[in-house]
Amino acid sequence: MKKLAVLISDAGTGTNLQAIIDGIESGKINAKIIAVVSDTSKSPGLDRARKHKLPIKIVSKKEDLLPVLKKLNIDYICLAGWKQIILDEVIDAFPSRIINTHPGLIPDSVNEVVKNPDGTLALWNKGKMTVTAMQNFLNGKHTYAGCTNHLLSHEFDFGPVFGRCFEKIKEGDTVQSLYTRLKKKENQIYVKTLIKLCNS
Repeated sequence: MKKLAVLISDAGTGTNLQAIIDGIESGKINAKIIAVVSDTSKSPGLDRARKHKLPIKIVSKKEDLLPVLKKLNIDYICLAGWKQIILDEVIDAFPSRIINTHPGLIPDSVNEVVKNPDGTLALWNKGKMTVTAMQNFLNGKHTYAGCTNHLLSHEFDFGPVFGRCFEKIKEGDTVQSLYTRLKKKENQIYVKTLIKLCNS
């Protein structure tokens, strides 16, 4: 059974954390959450952690994250709305063991571009967070939005890809309406990624 640390913040409502919890409790993911780590005690996701009696750690400074993670003896770190920059020292200490979800379509190599289901070029949204990324899809009049589950690397918003999902942009979509639909698919691919990593 793999041991996970799930990192959250007050940037979201904790739906990726909940998807991971549900995946574990249903037996789909062969893992255990050792700790839910937040950079603030005001994260809505902490209510989900308390409900499921999961250990909670508050780490407000990014410089304090590595010592906390090292003590946990974990297999994988799951970034699920964590908004602080992950320092290089953390990536070095947990190579190919930090999973992230990004609100854009990350290619398999830096010189490639992902194509949408309709053949148009997908948007990477490199360096953009959720709201900004959704607005970028809309501003560019793209046909699809999407997100990518990947391993964290030293290059910002890039790393080996485990899964991508696409959501067709509808006429009249807002940031909220688009992200609400995309978020459901994002939760699903996070679970699929953990199944791949934890069940082998």
